[in-house]
Amino acid sequence: MSELDLEFMPFENESDVLSIGQLTIENRTDRITFTGGIDITCDKAGLTQALELQTLLNEVVERLQSMDLPEKVILVESGMVKNPFS
Repeated sequence: MSELDLEFMPFENESDVLSIGQLTIENRTDRITFTGGIDITCDKAGLTQALELQTLLNEVVERLQSMDLPEKVILVESGMVKNPFS
């Protein structure tokens, strides 16, 4: 990914997914899930990835600060959904 997808709205849906390097960021209504890994290298590519990650985290923090948050959310793991195309 070369530019951060500005359509990613933290905590707004269960479908948005971003990739920065090998890091996958999944949007959920009750959490943002980070899986994989990322190497921020000491070059222009590393700077680009660091800025993308910073932009995303700033948006997550801003959204959290604007919400009426509970002390702790109870996470419910998603289950398997039958493939509608099978």
